[in-house]
Amino acid sequence: MAAFPDSAALDGGRSLPVAEDFYTVQGEGRHAGRAAYFVRLGGCDVGCEWCDAKYAWNPALFPPVGVGEVVGRVAACGAQTVVVTGGEPLIYPLEPLTRALTGQGVRIHLETSGSHPFSGRFDWVCLSPKRRRPPLDEAFARADELKVVVGCEEDFAWAEQNAARVGEGCLLYLQPEWSVAEKVMPAIVEYVKAHPRWNVSVQTHKYMQIP
Repeated sequence: MAAFPDSAALDGGRSLPVAEDFYTVQGEGRHAGRAAYFVRLGGCDVGCEWCDAKYAWNPALFPPVGVGEVVGRVAACGAQTVVVTGGEPLIYPLEPLTRALTGQGVRIHLETSGSHPFSGRFDWVCLSPKRRRPPLDEAFARADELKVVVGCEEDFAWAEQNAARVGEGCLLYLQPEWSVAEKVMPAIVEYVKAHPRWNVSVQTHKYMQIP
């Protein structure tokens, strides 16, 4: 696993290893179909085999960028929602980024495995738990949306274990792992029919052929 930037390089979160940032349409979960500006931070210590952002795992590939630069690009495109994702974004101190984004009047969403302590202020938290590094206790209380990736039958039990720990108002989603989506989708559909508190999340951006 590559070394992560030291605190001096990050300047307390005023600079972050941005792997990419772009304006697109959210493809997954509760806010699918809505325009959003994505800020993907480089660096991940979870390492899921099926991850579709493996190119962002090594933070050494992405020299820290000042949050002012990123926020300037957000302002220039007129985005109303910003999604902070990774990698695993909570590896880094996010307060300076979210404070600057709040100043722009945008809604701030977070996509995280919940495996690191929270920092920053968010209007919406999507918790996507991973077995390799399960969420910390605080992540369950912060989650507005629980999104569990399903690649095999055993993942339904993992989903229920996590659903038992989130708040009553948290929305629950099962999302097929893309490489086996056709294989597992029938089981997901039947599970949601039998357990209607769950919803199906599909990676619609891949069908739209957008980032």
